[in-house]
Amino acid sequence: MPDAKPIYVLNGPNLNLLGTREPHIYGHITLAEIEQACAARAAQLGRTIVFRQSNIEGELVNWLQEAKDKAAAIVLNAGAYTHTSVALHDAIKAIGVPVIETHLSNPAAREEFRHVSLVGQAAKGVIAGFGATSYLLAVEAAALIAQESQT
Repeated sequence: MPDAKPIYVLNGPNLNLLGTREPHIYGHITLAEIEQACAARAAQLGRTIVFRQSNIEGELVNWLQEAKDKAAAIVLNAGAYTHTSVALHDAIKAIGVPVIETHLSNPAAREEFRHVSLVGQAAKGVIAGFGATSYLLAVEAAALIAQESQT
């Protein structure tokens, strides 16, 4: 699949602080280390990734819209926007590219305000609670979904 579209891996607010932010919840791995692991897993699956992080909701919306024509699938950790962003929900619904919501922790096992996912309501599926492995599982799912859509 040398001409295969990449998998976008998009990250929301505060994920740039991984490694130091609440390590008892999110672990000690940094976002750069997650990016390296995702790129390696994607390469094993014959894919490339576009990996980005922003604390700005509108930038995430812009990247989702960009992915409409450029990405095979999207892995999205929207951080806190998961629970609040109608804009991200609507962008996911509008683009027609499969989105896998992912989280390091399990939002359903945390504070009640984290139990509702507006992103998940628009996503193809959700992978959460496995630490950094959540990202690798999501990249694998994205690659499989992209492959299925090409056949």
